[in-house]
Amino acid sequence: MKIQPRILCYAVMLLSALAFTSSAPAQSESFYKGKTVRFIVGSGAGAFYDLWGRLIARHWGKYIPGNPDVIVQNMPGASSLTATNYVYGVAKPDGLTVVLPNNSIYIEQLVGRKEVQFDLRKFHWLGSASQESILFYMRADTPFKSVADIVKAKQPPSCGGSGTTSSDYIVAKILELTLGAKINSVSGYPGGTEADLAVEKGEIVCRAHTLSAHYGREPFNSWHKKNFDRHLLQSGRKRDRRAAEAPTIYEILEEFKVPSNRRRVAQALLSGGEFGRPVLVTPGTPPERVKMLRDSFARVLKDEELLAEAKKGRMEVGYTSGEELETLIKEVLDQPPEVIEQARKILGN
Repeated sequence: MKIQPRILCYAVMLLSALAFTSSAPAQSESFYKGKTVRFIVGSGAGAFYDLWGRLIARHWGKYIPGNPDVIVQNMPGASSLTATNYVYGVAKPDGLTVVLPNNSIYIEQLVGRKEVQFDLRKFHWLGSASQESILFYMRADTPFKSVADIVKAKQPPSCGGSGTTSSDYIVAKILELTLGAKINSVSGYPGGTEADLAVEKGEIVCRAHTLSAHYGREPFNSWHKKNFDRHLLQSGRKRDRRAAEAPTIYEILEEFKVPSNRRRVAQALLSGGEFGRPVLVTPGTPPERVKMLRDSFARVLKDEELLAEAKKGRMEVGYTSGEELETLIKEVLDQPPEVIEQARKILGN
């Protein structure tokens, strides 16, 4: 029986597709075998982002086909701007370099910072290990027992952080825009660890960072025993059980009857908590390697040893997929011109 040319062509195409599908995992496994994946963390050693990066890195290689080594490389600077620029523009798009930036890195792009040399929409987002709310804390030996006290104060408190997209700076500027509260923002600390030490020394009296960072390590465990600090607000839509005494920013905005247009600016600038601890890989990485990394990232966050370590360190694991994060980054960056302009004013652009 004579086979029609068209049928023969379709058969060849089908067999080729099946061959590629079956060989792709093998090719990726062959690629990663004997290799090392660099896990770039955009903060200094000992910071909570660093602890998350090292926790994941210790177990991730077990789930990547070929079982490569995964090593952490700290690249602090400008609230993760240095690390993100590097992975976007310098690292090879081969799936061997991933980055864990500050979850508010999107703000740099939103307001059009000239230092930004990346487009977050072009990264391949692998997933996030948790979702985080921001906690704004104050030394307890200050006269500020609530946000209202800051609004009424003649002498503003000094809060510190690493840069103009750090949680400290953003919270301070949002409170100024929406409530008229004055806070003296001190930037330039290499990372959260140094800023917390500055609070302990009295160089500054307040700071904002993630709830899990605040409840997951020292010096905060000791601080709480000594009533060293008090918690004035949190950024989530609902109060976290660990800081049930601290009102949410939304409760405060409602209390002060803040107009809706200013609330939208606050929401845009506080979306970092939804990104949590995002991990990204270089744009242009082959699709099959992106899939391998995404699948392995989802699996490692279910690893029993990782979960046991996380529980011991009071690090709450909550997986968000790379696909969800890619949708979120497009939504967050797609803001009306008036919101972007107001955000620029807040951040000094």
